[in-house]
Amino acid sequence: MISGADLAGVLHSAVREAMHRLRAVTAAVYLLDERHGELRLAMASGSPPSLFTFAGRMGLDAPRATARAVASGTTAVLVDPDPADPAQEHVRPYPYTALSAPVTTGNRRFGALTVLRVEDRGSFSAAERDGLGEVGDELARVLAGLVEDGVTVAAGPMPMLIPPEADLDTSVYTPGWGVPGVPGSAGTSMMYPLRRLADLLNRAKAMEDVVAAGRYCVMAPLRARALVLASATEGRLWVLGHCGASSDIVRGLHGVRMSDRTPATEAFRGRPLFVPWDPSPLDDGRSGGQPHTEVYLPLTGDGQLIELPAVGRQHVVGVCCLAFDGPRDFPPEERVLLGMMAGLLGAAVDRVELGARQRAAAEYLQRSLLPPALPDLPRLATTARYRPATVTSGVGGDWYDVIRLADDHAVLVVGDVEGHSMESAAVMGQVRTATASYATEGHRPAAVIERTGRLLARLRTDLTVTCCVVSLDTVDGTAEVALAGHPPPLVRGPDGRVGVLDAPANLPLGVCPADVYRGREHLLEPGALLMLYTNGLADGDTADADACGRALLGPGNQGRAPDLERLADQVVSEVSAPWQRDDAVLLLALYEGAGDKDEPRAGSLHLCRHDLRGVRTARTFVHDRLSSWGLEDMSDALELVVSETVTNALVHAGSDVDVRLRAFADHIRLEVRDSDTNPPVPSPLSLAEEENAEAEHGRGLLIVEALAGMWNSSPNGLGKTVSLTVPITQA
Repeated sequence: MISGADLAGVLHSAVREAMHRLRAVTAAVYLLDERHGELRLAMASGSPPSLFTFAGRMGLDAPRATARAVASGTTAVLVDPDPADPAQEHVRPYPYTALSAPVTTGNRRFGALTVLRVEDRGSFSAAERDGLGEVGDELARVLAGLVEDGVTVAAGPMPMLIPPEADLDTSVYTPGWGVPGVPGSAGTSMMYPLRRLADLLNRAKAMEDVVAAGRYCVMAPLRARALVLASATEGRLWVLGHCGASSDIVRGLHGVRMSDRTPATEAFRGRPLFVPWDPSPLDDGRSGGQPHTEVYLPLTGDGQLIELPAVGRQHVVGVCCLAFDGPRDFPPEERVLLGMMAGLLGAAVDRVELGARQRAAAEYLQRSLLPPALPDLPRLATTARYRPATVTSGVGGDWYDVIRLADDHAVLVVGDVEGHSMESAAVMGQVRTATASYATEGHRPAAVIERTGRLLARLRTDLTVTCCVVSLDTVDGTAEVALAGHPPPLVRGPDGRVGVLDAPANLPLGVCPADVYRGREHLLEPGALLMLYTNGLADGDTADADACGRALLGPGNQGRAPDLERLADQVVSEVSAPWQRDDAVLLLALYEGAGDKDEPRAGSLHLCRHDLRGVRTARTFVHDRLSSWGLEDMSDALELVVSETVTNALVHAGSDVDVRLRAFADHIRLEVRDSDTNPPVPSPLSLAEEENAEAEHGRGLLIVEALAGMWNSSPNGLGKTVSLTVPITQA
């Protein structure tokens, strides 16, 4: 009989009676919330982790025994199908059979009474179904009496959970967990790694963090030898991360078609699979003849991450594979624990992959708004770097530009739009176009930023913009600088001393100026090095951008021109950090001076994509240029280098390729540009296949490394530039 003076007492008496009658491991009461049209968990009793398999709330059309009992008005049974129906929405399959009875009286529906039993203990008999129905009818009668007494029958904001009682055999001791002979010890111990996993995954920012959490909270407590996470994309499974002795599993999982009938693809349909070792021909002898067990778990994620609660929105996003040394059994509590862990891992994988896609899209948008390549300029060598922020997926507003004018003038521009948003990127694109247009028309730097400021005012944006514009006469070295609330450019003279090209600070663009914008002229010596940058290069709450820039530029080597590419990489690497909060731009320009003696020798070549004769054309270009410069002795080595780099660009980038050759006093510089931002990676001949899937693609770069004095690859705009230097040998 159900007794109790209040709602809590009545519900407790009902779940206790249900567990006694049906030898259930867990029982729960759901109460109907008519206002929101859903069932809410009011009370549950049993041993963990089975106690936590009940959903906190569910819709009336949910594919669960509880919802079906309320909708039909009769007892309902739900057993997980095996194999799973592809059309069924599996949330977290557990090794339980659910039996639910409606709690109704007359025309009043209160909810449902649900019990769980381990599948191994058999299905529910007709007598047991009738017994649970009797308990449900009695509960409905008592609840109706409470309503007549003025008691509100509704679930609280959180369900009431009741631990197992000593006279109820709700759990069986699971080896390896808790203390033998202490009821509930095993289940309670299992909740610790689950809670730790949830805590670590909440802080995970990258897939490496997810794998590390899985290693500590899943692989270690379950004594697995390997863990592999994979997701499905474009009809195939792709490995996201792995740890432990996982090489064989990775080879078997990575790239598997979803149409293939494998344990992993079957698990992706929503049903966990516990696969014992089978020494079949498909094993290929890679297991070393040692028996083992593999567990494939579906990873459930949530496609609607912004909706809380996400009821009925969960879907399978991938597969988690655990491998064990030797065959082993998995008691029901461990299977429940694995299902819960897979759900947490799936949600983390979904969130991390979404964040990675957002960051990649933001960075691509940012880079697409930057110039794809810097122009070739007489008497002025330039290079630039853009470094995105690492702690935000928002789009930045930093940009740079180098504009070549017809009268031996060049215009250098760097700028920074406030904020990290799509609006910041849009404003940056408009401001960059405006400054380039006004500079090309021949306006002086102060007029360029003043006219750009007027345009910004017409855009009606609340964002402010800082920028620095330098107009340089490459014949006499006259540099005119104009600022709009931006740090002034630094200059390192031929003697190695670092100074500043001072100019009136002016106000940022977007702020109505009281005075007109003004600039200032300076005279550069041949060999002077200019550094234009944004504040993100000196990231930090108290960092002084000017002092930081001076330290990064550092003293130069007197009498020798610096290598701009190496210096740019060095500057960016010294300020890069995993917690970088702001994006940054660096623009370096080396004024080489006028005069025939110091005039750099340069040449460029453009190759169309898929040009079958592109490599031969590049070799001929290098041979002819070096011959015209009297450097025939350098031709063989550089022809081989350009052949390898151009081949790599044409084959792997699949884009147009630009080749630039410059001869200095003591070295020759070769640059090859394409549209692929991924850097080329040399592959040592001894590298194992499983350690580098691209090993067969990097052999030619070994030749480049052997012949070039220095080479690097830097993303720039819509692609990358592979640059290298070869010392000039003196006969």
